Amino acid sequence: MSLDQSLKRGSRLVRARNVMKRAERIAKLTDEDRWDESKSVLGIPKTKVPKNTGGRKKKKKEKTEEGEEEKEVK
Repeated sequence: MSLDQSLKRGSRLVRARNVMKRAERIAKLTDEDRWDESKSVLGIPKTKVPKNTGGRKKKKKEKTEEGEEEKEVK
């Protein structure tokens, strides 16, 4: 018997959100020093949602002995 596609991986059920909750927005604003505790929680300014890169690997750069030339390593 085959396994249903929705049951294969649990991580696929978690999707990226495009809206942050109020507590998350306040936490981000405090990190950016844009939030003051005396302000009301109503009418919070908009914040950008961090995008998930999806586990992309960064390219490593390797320096040669001369130190000036660089080569990309995959």
